[in-house]
Amino acid sequence: MEPFILGSQEFFRIKEWMERFPGLEAGFTTKNGGVSQLQAFSGLNFGFHVGDEHSSVCENRLLLAEKIDFPLSSWVGAEQTHDIRIGKIDKADQGKGSSDYESSFAGTDGFLTSEQGILLTLCYADCVPLYFIDPETRLIGVAHAGWKGTVQGIAAEMISKFKQNGAKEEKISAIIGPSICKKCYIVDERVVNLVKNILDGVENMPYNQVSEGQYSLDLKELNRQILMKAGLKAGNIEVTDYCTSCHGEHFYSHRRDEGNAGRMMAYIGWKEDSRP
Repeated sequence: MEPFILGSQEFFRIKEWMERFPGLEAGFTTKNGGVSQLQAFSGLNFGFHVGDEHSSVCENRLLLAEKIDFPLSSWVGAEQTHDIRIGKIDKADQGKGSSDYESSFAGTDGFLTSEQGILLTLCYADCVPLYFIDPETRLIGVAHAGWKGTVQGIAAEMISKFKQNGAKEEKISAIIGPSICKKCYIVDERVVNLVKNILDGVENMPYNQVSEGQYSLDLKELNRQILMKAGLKAGNIEVTDYCTSCHGEHFYSHRRDEGNAGRMMAYIGWKEDSRP
């Protein structure tokens, strides 16, 4: 079953998790709605760093904050450098990176928290958004997995962080969100060799050769396999069918739009007073 349900023109929601866990807010934005005017970013761009007007990005963020009833002052954001650094967030971090890029968490590509009143946010335009939840510890997390972060193991790093904070890997659930699909994502032999290294012994590799030195890579499947190697049950991992490149009616795409694109946002957070 598709884990992402369109909540409005502006965003998809992870409906199943939100129904199972009262007080949870989790989803992925579209490019639709919003106030950004510049051609590449027109609509609901959330990226401060892509050349859009700062005031437009802030207005887009305020629009989403109102729609999902999660105040902008409670959001946190990251610089996102395609690495595997993951920050544990608490109430003292509220607002960092919410209204400007300069105050965001430097060199960070993932967040986790168990605290209420914090919305974890990261930006995307083809890379894989990974969502995590553990019902027992109430830990939630989100990670940004492009090919670099993926082959370095950011998915496994998040599981390690969850375990360090009391979670058991067999209880953790993950959702792999809208990102570029295998037919739209062509990489070279250098990337494929890195994939081979991290999936040593895996029978069905998540890539196919399409021409000399060129391969189609399924980043979603690669992250699913990494999560299973890290101890997650296959039944606890859901994967969306949405492709940021194919589904141009919903999403910006860095590759499709030749590097000139706005950014969608993955978000997850416990609202205040949501603890059972």
